[in-house]
Amino acid sequence: MEQYSSFIFDSYAFYHEEGLIELKYSLDDSIRFIETIRLPEPFPAQAQNPNFNRLLFLLHLIGGISYYKTCLPKQIEIRSGALSAEEAAFWTQVYENGLGEFFYKNKIDHRGRVKFPRETGWGEMAQGETQQRYVSTEQHSSFPSEKLLVPFGGGKDSIVTAELLKAAGHGVTLLRIGNHPLITAFAKKAGFPLLTVERRLDPILFSLNAEGALNGHVPITAYLSILSVIVAELYGYSATVWSNERSASEGNTKLLDLEVNHQWSKGIAFEKSLQEILKGKTDIAYFSLLRPWSELRIVQEFCKHPEYFASFTSCNENWKLFKSPKKDSGLPREARPQPSEVWCKQCPKCAFAFALFAAFLPRVTLEKIFGANFFDSPALEPTVRELLGLQGFKPFECVGTPDEVRAAFLLTKKRGDFNDTAMMKIFEAEVLPTIKNPEVLIARELAAIDDHGIPKAFQSVLPK
Repeated sequence: MEQYSSFIFDSYAFYHEEGLIELKYSLDDSIRFIETIRLPEPFPAQAQNPNFNRLLFLLHLIGGISYYKTCLPKQIEIRSGALSAEEAAFWTQVYENGLGEFFYKNKIDHRGRVKFPRETGWGEMAQGETQQRYVSTEQHSSFPSEKLLVPFGGGKDSIVTAELLKAAGHGVTLLRIGNHPLITAFAKKAGFPLLTVERRLDPILFSLNAEGALNGHVPITAYLSILSVIVAELYGYSATVWSNERSASEGNTKLLDLEVNHQWSKGIAFEKSLQEILKGKTDIAYFSLLRPWSELRIVQEFCKHPEYFASFTSCNENWKLFKSPKKDSGLPREARPQPSEVWCKQCPKCAFAFALFAAFLPRVTLEKIFGANFFDSPALEPTVRELLGLQGFKPFECVGTPDEVRAAFLLTKKRGDFNDTAMMKIFEAEVLPTIKNPEVLIARELAAIDDHGIPKAFQSVLPK
């Protein structure tokens, strides 16, 4: 693919009459990208917040990462606004850390490659006429301000967040990006309102990828976090409550002086940094309710809700594997896939989820949920070894730490109904002898920690 010297953040706009956000970028003013976000109906009025324009600027900056990575131009030019020294440092950190896995897999030396320009003052909009669109005395739409927005992807974590908030008396609305039958079915079953936002990446990006452009993982949670705050602002919600756990903050491996973390934008460092960046721009609270907990503790809580066992999935492959509708008495025909379709049985998330649920649920229940016994799968043995810390490093996926997995195996061994499986025999032979105090390890992984960004008003939501 042809190389370009500069990546340009051209402009952005909010067309409230159409419920459309538009983000524009270019490479050397030659190749131009237009990304669009379609908001849910009824379309909101113009934002009441006079700083709403600055929120859109944040979205414009994070949205550029998908296009910037195509060839990593040496120069970054921002025509849609200006950055203070602190903001420039923040965005340099977001791009460098958020692209850590991308750098690692593409064998790229990241040092000094990303540098956002700093300027004093805000300057003028690239399109001056759009400025008036963002400052308005009109009221928010009719959504009540006490409502909370919970980003939802169909997995166990956001289900736990929604149910904990509901039990504490808070009004919850789910937010999803794109349509998926699993999420539609879950929201209907649970009785939560659901907002759907549609994101359209510029098709030119896929053409460039086909021509050999650099490609790889981007910090999608950073993008969705900022977008969720914008949606909350427009539709009258008071907070966007995420479901990121504490183990997301732990990296996978090293690249030179950089800790490479697949989940970096789900980690505590990004959460706290974004909270600081949002100050003075919005009154919307942004935080992760589950930050004090491990994935193991979240699964323990999720198991209190068997009504969702047939409705959730933690396997990202289900987005590709969803096949033709089939009859099922538990969910609508048009939205109910079979277990074999929502668990691919091959990926790290499948192996990780099965290991954690085995700590709390009987074997017969697990095999019904997952459609198989993953502890006797030869295909998953290398992945389980990585998850246990026996070889390689933690897989590049949204999975927990080796200590969490080891604690899960200890709890599963106590249950006894998986003791004859291949994975448990590996654990007993190669891991168990290295654990000095099993009970201490279990207690630590199930305990809450104090390092989080939860506002005081919500800290009592998590059970002790």
